[in-house]
Amino acid sequence: MTEGTRWQFVGLIAGLVILHFVLRVGLALGFFVPDLLTVALLLAARRMRAGWAAGLGVLFGVLDGGVNPFTMGASALVLAVLGYLAARSREVLAGDSPVMLLAFLGLGKYLFDVFLYGVLATRGLAGPASVLFTLSPLAALYAAAAGLAAVTVYRALV
Repeated sequence: MTEGTRWQFVGLIAGLVILHFVLRVGLALGFFVPDLLTVALLLAARRMRAGWAAGLGVLFGVLDGGVNPFTMGASALVLAVLGYLAARSREVLAGDSPVMLLAFLGLGKYLFDVFLYGVLATRGLAGPASVLFTLSPLAALYAAAAGLAAVTVYRALV
């Protein structure tokens, strides 16, 4: 995603974050909506240094924890680690092909679910582990498809 200016890309990320909260919280659609917050972090981390991406992950995690106190702190930690790893992986996952982007977003969302489950399990707040093998891959595919659609629209408009 090298086309477009920096501010246009910031607009895409801000739009995804706002849309995440409007759909999940404002319209109370909950988990019927893909995790656009994680998608926004993964897309932004591809253009950022690792430290800044981790900081953006903390910011997104605090925002998420503000509306979902169940994961307060845990989502900030997990999104910080995910942002750092996503920024560091851009050399390995180079290229802007739709298949590579779909794999990057899907793997990133699945890692978010696995890491969040691990953090919540240490506090005794995690649900059954079968969720990681049944619902998490579907949520990862759903979020990756939504992210690919957002990038496609962004590329068409820029």
